[in-house]
Order: sequence, then C-alpha cells, then structure tokens
Amino acid sequence: MSRGLIFLSLLLACALAVPDITLAQPAPPVRAKPKAAAPARPAPTAAARRPAPEPALVLPPAGGEQLAAAAMVHFGEHRCEFDQMLTVTLNPQHDGYLDIRTGAQRFVARPVLSSTGALRLEDVSGRMLLLQIAFKSMLMDVRSGRRVADECVHEKHLEARRAAESAPPQPGLGIDPTRAAVPPPAAASAAAPSPAAPASSP
Repeated sequence: MSRGLIFLSLLLACALAVPDITLAQPAPPVRAKPKAAAPARPAPTAAARRPAPEPALVLPPAGGEQLAAAAMVHFGEHRCEFDQMLTVTLNPQHDGYLDIRTGAQRFVARPVLSSTGALRLEDVSGRMLLLQIAFKSMLMDVRSGRRVADECVHEKHLEARRAAESAPPQPGLGIDPTRAAVPPPAAASAAAPSPAAPASSP
C-alpha cells in the first residue's frame, strides 16, 4: 500500500471518529406568531347617530268643547320677557290638540276654556300649562310650581290692549272714586240745617 493511500485511510478514520457537533446544538427557539390585529369597527352611519323616534301618542279624540277652545287659541309666536319666545301650532296628527315649543322643549297640549274666560293649554303629560288671558300668556311648570315664561304677548294681545286703551272707561261696581260719597237721604236731611223759627210777635 502506498503512503498516499495510508494517509487517506487515516483521514477517513479520524473523520468518522469525530461526533456530529450539529446534533449537540440546541434547537433555535420557536417564535410565536403575532396575533392578527382586531378589525377596526366601522364608523357609525348617519342613521345610527339619529335618536330613536318618540313613541306615538295615543290621545282621546277631541270633543266639541275642546275643538271650540282650540279655535280661540292665539297661534304663532308669543314674545316673552327675558327674550324668551313661545310658538303655538296645531298638532298635525291629532285634531283639537296643539304643539307648544319654547327653546328646546316641546309638548302637546289640550285646550280647555275655564269658567273665568281664561284659556288653559294643558300638557297631556301633566307637567306644563300655558295660560292665555286677555292681555298676555304665561307658561308654568305645574310639577315644580314655578313660571317658566311670563309676559308672553301675541299680536292679538297687543290688539286687545290697544282696544282697551282707546275705549271709554267703564264703571266697575258703580263706584266712582273721583266723587265724594253721597250720604243717604235720611242722613242728608239730618245733617241739613233746620230752617229758622219764625219770630214770635211781641
């Protein structure tokens, strides 16, 4: 055997005697897969942003007295003190009922004519009351017992005021405060001086 062959045989034997180093190396760590990001929620649409519609009111039909009272209401704008304003319109769904708006508030009212001649516009929920009298209207919160708006004047209120100012004064209870009280006839005769007695003849 030649030396070259012997040398190759020794190299081959040494190579077989060396253990596989790659087997002794630890396995590389397994990285967890990143979690998929949650899908973004879609922006709310215009329909979703709208408030839920109010439930429909169930109201009894208006009778003849209510319809007659509704015909006496001053419809339109009422300008109140402190730059407040009321608006009274017919309710489009219920005959004989009214819609009253002030600021952001709105309520449905039933007109009732009182025995004193005042017109009461009563909130069907029992909270508000608009009282219409000859020269003004006023809005009251019945539950809290306070006035929400006062000195509310409609154009017809102004007409009534002008008519009252131009009309001649009417006597109240038959008493004129500019005149002195007239004593009754008996008292007047007693207070009058008695006529002088005739002189006696000598």
